[in-house]
Amino acid sequence: QVQLMESGGDSVQAGGSLRLSCVVSGYTSKWHAMAWFRQAPGKQREGIAGISSDDGTVYPGAFEGRFTIWQDSVKDTVYLEMNHLTPDDTATYYCAAGFRPGESYYPKPQYFGYWGHGTQVTVSP
Repeated sequence: QVQLMESGGDSVQAGGSLRLSCVVSGYTSKWHAMAWFRQAPGKQREGIAGISSDDGTVYPGAFEGRFTIWQDSVKDTVYLEMNHLTPDDTATYYCAAGFRPGESYYPKPQYFGYWGHGTQVTVSP
């Protein structure tokens, strides 16, 4: 059974940085795409970054430059580095995995069938 476990969420001050981790386990064939999303109270879930199994990456425009996604295949872990955080970045952050060959790694929820439970990031002024 595929499981995703996020960690690294914390409370930080504006201007700070955080690194989130997502460990993937329980799969028999490696995922084809993974992504990070976030959801703030009262807002829709939004995609932050996506990565393919061969290290292709994509970022929606609002997140390019400040957020970085990468993987460590040995550790079965995908990371999200977040810099210059602002209070608007406060949200629950989720990682997601897709296992269908050829599926896009663009961070849209419908492309990903497996989700973690989320990790909370709180940014204070």
